Amino acid sequence: MADTEAGTGRERPIVIVGASLGGAKAAEALRDAGYRGGIVLIGEEHERPYERPPLSKGYLLGKEPREKIYVHPPQWYADHDVTLRLGTRVASIDPARHTVTLADDGRVEYAKLLLTTGSVPRRLPVPGADLDGVLYLRRVEDSDRIKAALRPGARIAVIGAGWIGLEVAAAARTAGAEVTVLEALELPLLRVLGREVAQVFADLHRDHGVDLRFGVQVTELTGAGGTVSGVRLGDGTELAADAVVVGIGISPATELAEAAGLEVDNGIKTDQRLRTSDPDVHAAGDVANAYHPLFGTHIRVEHWANALNQPQTAARAMLGHPDAVHDRVPYFFTDQYDLGMEYLGYVAPGGYDRVVFRGDPVTREFIAFWLTGGRVLAGMNVNVWDVTDPIRELIVSQRQVDPDRLADPTIPLGEV
Repeated sequence: MADTEAGTGRERPIVIVGASLGGAKAAEALRDAGYRGGIVLIGEEHERPYERPPLSKGYLLGKEPREKIYVHPPQWYADHDVTLRLGTRVASIDPARHTVTLADDGRVEYAKLLLTTGSVPRRLPVPGADLDGVLYLRRVEDSDRIKAALRPGARIAVIGAGWIGLEVAAAARTAGAEVTVLEALELPLLRVLGREVAQVFADLHRDHGVDLRFGVQVTELTGAGGTVSGVRLGDGTELAADAVVVGIGISPATELAEAAGLEVDNGIKTDQRLRTSDPDVHAAGDVANAYHPLFGTHIRVEHWANALNQPQTAARAMLGHPDAVHDRVPYFFTDQYDLGMEYLGYVAPGGYDRVVFRGDPVTREFIAFWLTGGRVLAGMNVNVWDVTDPIRELIVSQRQVDPDRLADPTIPLGEV
């Protein structure tokens, strides 16, 4: 890479904004690909890059030590000549000048720029939302605060029955807390899974003693002495709460990209090589709305696997490798109580015409397939293991399948 800093003769570094899992894996991928130039990894948090799934799973449950959440040991960055600038906020980027301006007025020039800025939790827009004890989950210190609140007998209200809300609810019940989940829709995960599979998660949490309240609207959080003490619903119902965990979704952190004039549409829009509308700026992870060649559309996936795998494509693309294309089938997983699940594929809300079950959902040991026109769009294995490869093959092949054979557990998936 021959791009140099003006007047210095020095080669400009590759700069990564977002010292997250995605940012750290991008730095690793650049070194693995043989890049020997400078790498500057900039992050707002004071923690070195870490993985977020444990924050609502093993770490929150107290089953995993803090050290296990980190992407690399502390010495890794120095050993691989990666300049790690933590506790540093980026104020702006200038694609025309190839510069990143920091909040302290410092500047870093770049040859290529990767944005792994991730996302931010949506805030609850009701009175009382700023009371102490109203908790969100995004950073490790958030997980620490929630963990401290999950005491036996504590009254925990969870607003939002998405993945984060349900995982926190499961952790809270495991810790012995009394849990109420409040959700505006009729079922948990309804937009993600559809009614057929969403019911499995509703039954799971009810069976573990969670008070699920669907079709409700939160109008106010009440408190005493500046600390939350309850939740008021639209019908006038008031629920006592020692802590309130809000999980109503996340929004991609696109402010820097928008201000820099990059194309933004439900995230930073990229091609299949993860290039933005500026050829020297790439994006990966939660923030990237990337064109997926298999599905023929732009999709933004808010899950760990994207932050893990997209940076490898972005790194190779920044280094000019023509085969650098992100075409992996989206993947995510969850663990709640005794239910373990893996999901592969992509289904737009309402974008399927039937669900086929292999096994009985009541037993919570099954595979669910979402189909349209006889083609498998996605598959989810629940407490059934070592089947992701054949599920992936069914999705990638885009061939029509016989639903009866798909549902028959005596027929191997590779022979459907």
